[in-house]
Amino acid sequence: MFTSVLMIEKALTSADVEFVTTLHGDEEVAFHVLLQPRGDQADRLLRAIDDVALGELDEAARENETPEGAEAAGQGRQALDVSLTALRAGGNPAQGRLIEDHPLDALKALVDESGADEVIVLTDPHYVEEFFHRDWASRARHKVGVPVLKLFSHSKA
Repeated sequence: MFTSVLMIEKALTSADVEFVTTLHGDEEVAFHVLLQPRGDQADRLLRAIDDVALGELDEAARENETPEGAEAAGQGRQALDVSLTALRAGGNPAQGRLIEDHPLDALKALVDESGADEVIVLTDPHYVEEFFHRDWASRARHKVGVPVLKLFSHSKA
């Protein structure tokens, strides 16, 4: 069985689930999901710049409403549960956890622990971080020792 570590920042949509579960054709895939809520990732300014770059001016104006800390963790747990349920409903073994501290350290530990064959980073675009190669996928490529695939979420969750 092929093992993928899937890093996400919000609940997977049905399109996201279909996309990641069909990447390897008919091969069975087990997923280990890591979720770090968006509010715990970067500062508000970077998130607002990403929103403006995407033409989502209303979202940029509401970045101060993005949950952080304990509130983000509660919403993150719910998003993780929804994502795991959706992956399992498609017949894929899936387990997951919230990222509490350093995402790349958690990723490296999970890749080593699970014997993962690949990492899939599935997020909204983060143009500032991507431009400077500071996004999860760019940084993970130098740390985890397995192929890292960067994908963009299909739609809003």
